[in-house]
This record gives sequence, structure tokens and C-alpha cells, in this order.
Amino acid sequence: MDFLTHLHPATVHFPIALLLLGSLLTGVHLSRPTPFDLKPTIWLLLTLGWISGACAVLTGLLAQANLPPDAPYRTVLNFHIGAGLAVLLAYGFLLYRGWLHRSARAQQARRARGVTTPDLLDDPAARVWIAVIVLFGSLLIVATGWYGGQLVYAFGVNVQR
Repeated sequence: MDFLTHLHPATVHFPIALLLLGSLLTGVHLSRPTPFDLKPTIWLLLTLGWISGACAVLTGLLAQANLPPDAPYRTVLNFHIGAGLAVLLAYGFLLYRGWLHRSARAQQARRARGVTTPDLLDDPAARVWIAVIVLFGSLLIVATGWYGGQLVYAFGVNVQR
């Protein structure tokens, strides 16, 4: 069990960095034209961030399995878990919609309508909701980190003394 308590803190930094950077680049891409194509980098960052986020959530759930159910920090822990799962849902939804947008059936339907946006990030109809998702996802990442910090620094959860 000692291994799991060390594995979760080691994995959380990757999704934080990857998803926040992917969100920032998404905001740049949506807000103004750039001299270079950011889309491959954005999708790579968001995909790697989601995968590493899934690993962080899994290791966190395993690490908290032996914590006492009536601990005074249980409410903070539940918010931390809930925010982490919400991050996966928000970015997972965006990745899924991007994957659907690139599918052969969707491309064929767009061509039939005369629309030529091969990437979801270039679809004018999707700009607002994509911006909302990456902003909301970024706020969820900050909330998850805040609650995690509270668990470690205020309550000393899984801290070796």
C-alpha cells in the first residue's frame, strides 16, 4: 500500500501540465488566427493529458481505499475525487466530439452540406462550447489541485511522518 500512496502524487503533475497547456493553446487557436497550425499539438496534449489524468484518478482511488471512512477530511476528499472525475468527463467529451468530427461518416455528411471543416477546432458552430469546456475544465483542474493540496497540507493525508 505504501507504493500507491507515493504513486498518486507522482502522476498528478502530468495531467495538470498537459491539459492546462492544451486548454491554453485551444484558447489561442479559437481567439485568433496563428501563423502555424496548433491543432495537432492541441489534440496531442489533450489526449496525453486525458490518459495521464485517468492514471492519476486510478492511482488516487487506489491510494484512498484504506483511509478511514469517518475521517474529518472525507468531505474534502470527496470534492477532490468528484472534481478529478469531472475533469475526465469534460475533456473526454471534447476528445470524443473531436474524434466523431473526424469520422468518415461525419466528413461525408459535411461535404453533402457544403461545409469544409475537417477539424472540430475550426468549426464555427463549435467555437463557443469548446471554449466553455476548456475554461470549465481548467477551473476543475485548479479545484482538484486545491482540494488535493488541502488534503496533504491541512490534513496530512498519506504523508509519511
